[in-house]
This record gives sequence, structure tokens and C-alpha cells, in this order.
Amino acid sequence: MPKNWFTLFVVALCRIMPLSAQPALKPFPQHVRYLAGTIKPNNISQSQLDDKVRNFYTPWKKRFIKNTPGKQESFVWFENIAKKQCVSEGQGYGMIIVALMAGFDHSAKDTYDNLFRYCRSHPSRRSRYLMAWAQYSNGKSTDNTSATDGDTDIAYSLLLADTQWGSNGRINYLKEGKAMIGAIMQYEINHKTWSVLLSDGLEAESRDYFDMRSSDFMPAHFKAFYTATKDDRWNKVINANYKLFVNIQENYSPDAGLLPDFIVHINKKAKPAPANFLESPYDGFYNYNACRVPWRISTDYLLNGDVRAKTIAGNINSWIRETTGNDTYNLSAGYTLAGNDIKGRYFEALSFVAPFGVSAMIDKKNQPWLNKVWNYLTAFKMKDYDYYDNSIKLFDMIILSGNYWPPANVQ
Repeated sequence: MPKNWFTLFVVALCRIMPLSAQPALKPFPQHVRYLAGTIKPNNISQSQLDDKVRNFYTPWKKRFIKNTPGKQESFVWFENIAKKQCVSEGQGYGMIIVALMAGFDHSAKDTYDNLFRYCRSHPSRRSRYLMAWAQYSNGKSTDNTSATDGDTDIAYSLLLADTQWGSNGRINYLKEGKAMIGAIMQYEINHKTWSVLLSDGLEAESRDYFDMRSSDFMPAHFKAFYTATKDDRWNKVINANYKLFVNIQENYSPDAGLLPDFIVHINKKAKPAPANFLESPYDGFYNYNACRVPWRISTDYLLNGDVRAKTIAGNINSWIRETTGNDTYNLSAGYTLAGNDIKGRYFEALSFVAPFGVSAMIDKKNQPWLNKVWNYLTAFKMKDYDYYDNSIKLFDMIILSGNYWPPANVQ
């Protein structure tokens, strides 16, 4: 045997080992230090918080991550609702979750790469870097237009993947992320009002060109996009939408501080959308889209300390604690902007519960309420809820447990 047999053995081993075997650089749990003065649930230990996340992630992945037969592609299963197998919104949730759970999940990189390949196999009509918003159960895309919230989460996940595994493997996460961020800016941002467009299917002459979905404003994501690209237009988007949200709170929900699912006429006098604007009679209410706002906004305060986020989320916190009497069992699945329950919505919806937990984290005065929300949220069984509720629950549990870290400062 030659003297350098060990070196030759290592070289050969490296050649046959898959690139996905490389270790996670930020393995779960990370125990992130959020902004000073913010809080986490403190009625259980950190190790118990971590275990709750692990114990929910494992069955979530088993139930919702599905492989495309005969391909190295995976998608987050939409449970064939309306005959759809996947929507880009869910794909984005899944890609962020999987990137953050690497280390605990030793196959996370393989899973993530398969999820990414599915995105690229289903591009929107206008850009190969954006994902068609939905695929039928046969795998074919619906109308080949995008959904901005899904693209935003997917692009952000690519920055996380670059931090987690580096970009020297089969997929250059950073390059792909920057390309996607550029496409979002080009096709999914209104360059007149700097509001967020509903999709890439809109033109300047489109009827809803000056309308937006409130939950598409993700300031912490947009700040990461600016860090990655140094494109100052992202700061314009952040500033314009914070101003818009304050305007809506002050003029249409002064007591509750709620945002509607959709905001219209942003170029003139912005206001809540009318009934059946796009999805339901409750398009102008705090419904199944806007329920994500407290989480999306509060994350910017936890990670970046933006006081605008604290003000907006603080208004919502004060109202929800008062209207429920600090009793989670009084939470409803939807509200008018005046803060009244939507009639008939007196049931538990985790997509409403979990974001209220994230928003409670911004101030220590919410500690007892936060502890109650955590206990309430984690007591429900996965089998009793669908992809939407379970995915938002898991995403927000990662934040609540102190394990939501931002991408590295990339150039």
C-alpha cells in the first residue's frame, strides 16, 4: 500500500459523497438573540421550546413535503384543495422552514434542493426566476402568473440557504437568490407608488395595478434583499409601505390597528378593498390574508429593531389583549377593521393564533399573554388542520422559540 494511501482514500471518498452531505453551518437550534427588550415564552425551558419545534417539524415534513415521481423535485402539498397540488406561497414557507431546520434534519439540503428544482420547473410566464403561483394535481401550472408572497419567501430562503450551506455546490443559492430578487423588483413592485403588486401578471394599465395584499409587505425580507443587492429601491418599498400601513391604521382601524386583506387605490386615497374584490366578501376585513401581518411586521422589529414595526404591532397587541380579555379561548378567525368578530367565525384557526404570538414578542408587558398563546397554539393536533394553518404554525413556532436567524450579510 503506498504511503499516501490515506490521502488518496479521502480524495476518493469526497468524489463519491454527494454534495448535499455537507454539514449545516447554522444547525437547529440556534437560540438567536433578538433585539434587546423583546421576549420569548418563558413558562417552559429553552430545550422544551426546541423540542416542541422538532416534534412538530417531523410529522409536518412527512405530511406536506411530497416528491414528484421520477424527478429530483419536491413540493409542499396543498392537499389537492381546488384540485391543486402546490401553490408558491406554500413552497416559500417550506423552503424557509427546511433551511432553518437543517442540522436537526440531516436530509434538509437534499429536500431544499428538490423544492428549489420544482420552483424552476414551474416558472411564471414573464420570468424564469419567478414561480407560477399554482400547479394542478397533474403537475401542470394553472395560468403561469406569479404570486408575490410566494416569490418573496422563496427568494429569502435562497439567502438563508447560502448562509446555511454556501453557494459552491450544484446550486449557486446566492446567484439564484439575487436573480430572483431582481425579478421581484422588476415585475412585482409598483415603481410609481413602491407598493407590492399582487403578481407579475399586472401592467401599468391593469385595473388593480395600484392595489395590494397587505400580507405581501415583508419588511425584514426586503431589508435582506437590500443587503444582498445594495439596490436602494428596496428602501423605497420599505418606507412607502410602512407609511401606507400607518395611514390605514389611523384612518380605518384606529381602535384595533388592523389591516385589511387587500388595500386599493394606493395612488389616490388608499382604503380597504370592497367585498369580493378578489377572493371573498371579507376582502376589506382582517381575514385569512391579513392574519399574517402581525408576524411579518413584528419580525422586522425582532431582527432589525425598526420602531415603525413596533408601533404597528403594538396597536394590534393592545387591541387583541383587550378584546379577548387576555383569554386565548376568545380568539376568533377573522375581524372587521373596527375589531368585531366576523359573524360565524368563532372557531380556532392557527393562522390567526400564531401571528398574535409573534407580535406579542415585541414588548415584555405581553409576557403572560405570550405564554398563553404558546400553550394554546401548541396544544392543537396536526391532523385537525390543513396545510395553511399547520405551516404558519410551524413557521411561527420557529420564531417564537428563538430560532429564526437572518441571512448573513451578503454582497
